[in-house]
Amino acid sequence: MFRKYLRLIILIISLFTVIAGALQVVKPAFVLSFIQGETSPTAVQLFSTIGMFMFFFGGLMMHSLYSAYSDKTAVLWCGLQKAGASIAVFIGISKGLFSSTAALVAGFDLFSAVIFFVYLSNKKTAMQ
Repeated sequence: MFRKYLRLIILIISLFTVIAGALQVVKPAFVLSFIQGETSPTAVQLFSTIGMFMFFFGGLMMHSLYSAYSDKTAVLWCGLQKAGASIAVFIGISKGLFSSTAALVAGFDLFSAVIFFVYLSNKKTAMQ
C-alpha cells in the first residue's frame, strides 16, 4: 500500500520544499524567528540563500517525478540534499543556534531523505 502512494508522498514533500524555500527567500527573518535562530543581517542573508536552494531542489524533484526519462541522479542528489539539511539543522540545535522546534524541520528532512532513497531503490515503482 505504501508503494502505491510513494510518488504522491514525494510530490507533497517536494511541493512543501518549494513553498518553504520560497518563504525563506522572501521572509528569512520570519522563519528564523520561528526556530529562534539569530536574525542578524548575515544570518538572514545566508538563510535566504539556503531557501533558494531548497526551492531549486524541490523543483528538481518535482520535475524528475514527471520527466519522460527516469533520472536516478536527480533523485539521489535530492535525497542527499535532504539528508544533509537534516544533519545541518541537528548540528545547529546541538550548538544552541536553533531551538528544539527546529527538530521538526530536521525530522521532516530526514524522513524526506529516507522516502527519496526508498523511491530510488524501488525501480519497479520509481522509475516507470
